[in-house]
Formats: sequence, C-alpha cells, structure tokens
Amino acid sequence: MNAPVFEEYEPACDCPCGGCAEQRRRLARGLSPRAGGHPAAHGARRALVLVTAAGVALGGTGAGAGEAVADGARPALGTARADGAAPSVATPALVARPDPKTPQGLSGPLHLPPSAGPSKTHAVDTLRRTSRADIINRAKRWVGAKVPYSMTKYWSDGYRQDCSGYVSMAWNLDGNEWTGSLSRFGTRIDRSDLQPGDILLFHNPSDPTKGSHVTIFGGWTDYTHDYYLAYEQTKPNTRVQSTPMAYWNNSASYVAYRYNGVTGATGGSPADTPATAAFPGAKSFGPGTDNAHVTRLGEMLVGRGAGRFYDVGPGPRWSEADRRATKAFQRAQGWRGAEADGLPGPDTWRYLVNGLGKDIPAATGAAGPPGASARPAFPGKDRFRPGRSNSHVTQLGKRLVKRGYGRHYVSGPGPRWSEADRRNVEAFQRAQGWRGSAADGYPGPETWRRLFA
Repeated sequence: MNAPVFEEYEPACDCPCGGCAEQRRRLARGLSPRAGGHPAAHGARRALVLVTAAGVALGGTGAGAGEAVADGARPALGTARADGAAPSVATPALVARPDPKTPQGLSGPLHLPPSAGPSKTHAVDTLRRTSRADIINRAKRWVGAKVPYSMTKYWSDGYRQDCSGYVSMAWNLDGNEWTGSLSRFGTRIDRSDLQPGDILLFHNPSDPTKGSHVTIFGGWTDYTHDYYLAYEQTKPNTRVQSTPMAYWNNSASYVAYRYNGVTGATGGSPADTPATAAFPGAKSFGPGTDNAHVTRLGEMLVGRGAGRFYDVGPGPRWSEADRRATKAFQRAQGWRGAEADGLPGPDTWRYLVNGLGKDIPAATGAAGPPGASARPAFPGKDRFRPGRSNSHVTQLGKRLVKRGYGRHYVSGPGPRWSEADRRNVEAFQRAQGWRGSAADGYPGPETWRRLFA
C-alpha cells in the first residue's frame, strides 16, 4: 500500500510514519530560489533539513532544537545536557536595517468614506496654506497613532500609509502624491536653509522602488548639523528619530524642498518667506485685477531691473507697466511666444520669488535724469552666506554704511561675507520692525529692495 501524503501539514522531524518520511524527502528534493523555487518554501526546507540533522545527531530527541532564526541564519547547536533536556540554540542578535524598503503607490485622490463626499481633483496651482507648526503637529499625530506602513492601505484621514502619503498628509495636500510628484508642490532649497516642515526627498527615476524615500525635517539635533530629527513613514510604522543628514543610504541624492503653501515668517524679511512662493493663480493677474499679488509682482520685478517701466511705484491695480515689466523679465530668461506674453505663470512667479534666472537688462541708449542711479537687481540669497566672497557683498556693505548701518565693521566692507555683514543687515532688518527669524541678518529680495530704495 502506498504511504499517505499529508499535503496540508509540515512533517515532524522525528515522526517515523511513512507520510512524514515521504514529505521530508519531497521537501529535501525541492528547487532552490536560484533554480526557480519559492524562497519561503526553500527556507522551510532548509530549516527542516537542519532540524532533521539535529534530531539525528542528538539521537532523535529533536524537541526544542528546531526554533527558526528570523534572519535565516544557521543556528548553532549546543551539546546535549546531562539531564536529557533539549540543547540550547544560540540565536544571533538581529540588527535593524536603518534603510528599510519603502515601496509606494502613485498619485491619486484622498480615500475618504462616502459620507465625506467625493474627492476633489488635486492641483498644483491651488495649494492649501499651512503653517510649519501645523505640518509638524500633523506629522506627530501619525507618530502617536503608530500608523502601520502600507503602500495599498489608507488611514482614516484618507492618506496612503506610505512615505509619500505621509508627506501629503503633513503638507495638507488635497490628494495622495508620490516621490515622483512631491517636488511640484515645493521649491528646492539648500540643506543649510532647512527648517521644520521642509522635506528631504530622494526619487530614483530609473527604479522608484529602489531607494526612493522622503522624510520630514523636524529640526537639527546637534550644532554640527550632521543629524536632524526625521519624521518618516517606514516599516513597521510611523516614527521620529535622530537621523544622519540626509539619510542612512543614498545621502547625496536627497534634495531639500520647501512647501509652496507654507505661511508665517520663516527667515529673511516677511516678503522673503516661502508663503509668497505659492503661485496665486493666473486669475490674479491681467486687465481688471486689483489685489496684493499684483503689488508683490511689481515689487519683485523692480528688484530684478524693471524700475524703468513704472512712472510710480507698483500698486495693486494691474497696468500696462506690469505687463511690459513681466514680459521683459520673461524675455530675459530666453522665453518667447506664449511664454513671454507679459502675464505671469507658475514658472515666472517661481523665478521671481526665489531669485532665479537672469535680471532684466538695462535699456540700451536710455538716459535717465541727471544723478539718477538704477536700483541694482537682487543677486540671490546664495551670494550672502558664510565663506562666500563676491562683489555683491561689497556692494551690500557699502550701502549699509551709507544708510547708517555699518557700525559693526572694524574695517571694510569687503567682498568676503563676515559676521559684521550679518549683524549690520540684522540691524537694518530690525529697524524695519521685523523680529525673530525675519531679522536673521541674511538679505532677501525685500531686504535688498528697501536697502537700495
């Protein structure tokens, strides 16, 4: 009679019945993963072979000798004890990987219960405003709830339970994004400018499932800025911990971004803050519009060399001067046709807010009033940082001295950025009524505009 085979049960390593013996033989003959076998089945067969061998070596006792080691390592078998108890198994200590795999879903709407109504289509041009404190507080909620990691499941707030869904939630986006799309909602910044609520993003375009990850910057944990407090969604659940800049693996590939909808003073002057980085929409500009965004546009354009287009200062009502100044800036970037129609779009706004691209060139053959001098265009924040040396630092210092804010200079001013430059800029900013991070001593477009007004 043929020996019975019990497919539903794992054979005991010391059972003498024909069914278990046959099953053990079949498992031992199974294919390895390299040859096409299933890894889990191969692991089970390997454990079975080890346990069976241990049982034979120990005279068939086998009890307690088959404990599986979590990482698949071969257990070290001890010698049989004199009292006949099962030998001890030395299990190697498990070391948690600091770079867990983080597969993720793609862009999509929020997954809310039917009672919440239909989800709206999310867009880059209409961002929800939020403060840094709110971003961190939302991040903390998931940490407190220990939301399990999943690329297919959604938490009760409608956001996907993976790393990019976590940032979508913290930034209060109206949909679920992924590492390939989050950058559209932010502005790239230097790591030295990171502030709580910003993110560090690595997207691997060749294979997004390998290494792509994003964390939320919660603040520096040491004065060297080598470690920061990282809020992240990873296996097994949401966590916050001190993390090396920028991450355990692929550190050089992480890019810092600031959410375009963040509000509140965060550095530089009030007009230098990322709150202005969010494009207010095309409907805010053009004939018949009258709002603060038009004023802000004009001020930024004047700072980039468009002062000659305005007979009087920029104001809230859209004018032909605004259109001509915008078109001049667009053409200075090399844009033509519909890209240089004199109406600002997201790219024009982003270039102006962040000091990107080229300034408007001076008019050729134009002569201004005697003694008049054009306001120099703001050269960009990166010109004024420790270790930088350029003519713009000298120009800034001379203007500070002329305006009566040079008392911290012992000599100079000169081309190399110094603490004296920073303290003099801080004094000027405080004289404007700015406080806290809005008076940090580093000039932005609004500081520059007022200084050279």
